Amino acid sequence: MDYSELAQRNLLVQIEDRVALLTLNRPGKRNAVDYPLHTALEDAIAALAHDPEVAAIVLTGAGSAFSAGGDVKGFYPEDVGPMTTIRTKSLVQTMVQCEAPLIAAVNGVAAGLGATIALMCDVIYMAESARIGDTHVNMGLVAGDGGAVIWPLLVGPHRAKEYLMSGKLIDASEAERIGLANHVVADDDVVEAARAYARTLADKPQPAVRWTKMLINQAIQQAVNNTLTLGLATEQLSSHTEDQKEAMAAFFEKRQPRYTGK
Repeated sequence: MDYSELAQRNLLVQIEDRVALLTLNRPGKRNAVDYPLHTALEDAIAALAHDPEVAAIVLTGAGSAFSAGGDVKGFYPEDVGPMTTIRTKSLVQTMVQCEAPLIAAVNGVAAGLGATIALMCDVIYMAESARIGDTHVNMGLVAGDGGAVIWPLLVGPHRAKEYLMSGKLIDASEAERIGLANHVVADDDVVEAARAYARTLADKPQPAVRWTKMLINQAIQQAVNNTLTLGLATEQLSSHTEDQKEAMAAFFEKRQPRYTGK
C-alpha cells in the first residue's frame, strides 16, 4: 500500500533497515485516537505484517505523549453504526495476528486505549518520565477495549483488578517492576533503543522469529476470544449510566465528579 496516504489520517510511516517506525501524529491532542487514526493503525499494521521490506515494527507517539487514549470527541464517525462501535476489536485482532514483531516505544503518557495499544505490542520500551494506565473507569467506563484482556496476562488478575478498577497511572519504574514494560531508558533514547532491538530481530531468520511470536500469541488470542466481545459490550452498557454522563460532564467542566452509583 501507499504508506504516505496514512499521514492524512495522522499516522506517519518511515521504513529504514527493514524496520518500520509508526508515529501517532496528533501531538496537539496528545495523540488521542480518533476514527481516522484508528483505521490508519489497522491498515498500516495489517499491510506491514506482510511487507517483504519490513521485518519489525516500532510504534511511538509524536511530541510529549504516546497516546492519551480514545478521543472523546472524535472516536466515532458521524454516521456511526452498530459495527463501528466495536471497531476496537478489529484493531486488537490486527495487532495480535500481526506476524511481524511489534515494539512499543512509550515516549510519554499511555492512557486508556493508548495503554492497550502499547501493551498489545510484543516488547515494550518506556521512557523514564512516561506513565501508563488504563483510565477508563475514571470516565465511568469499563476497560473493555482490550485492557481487561492484556493486563491480567502481563501482571496477573489481582494486580490487573487493582489498576483497572482504580484507573491509576503508574510510572515507568513501577511498570517495569510488575511486568508491563521490558525496559526503561532515558527519555531521549527510547525510540532509538526500540529501533535497535527491532534491527536485531530483522537480522534473525524471519520464519523462526515470526512463528515464535505467533506461537506465544495463541494464549493472547484465546484471551481475546474469551473476553473482548463481552468487554466491548459492557463498555457500551457503562456508557449509558448516569455516573458515566457525570464523569464526562466533570471532565469537560474541569471539576470533581459527583457520582450517585446509577
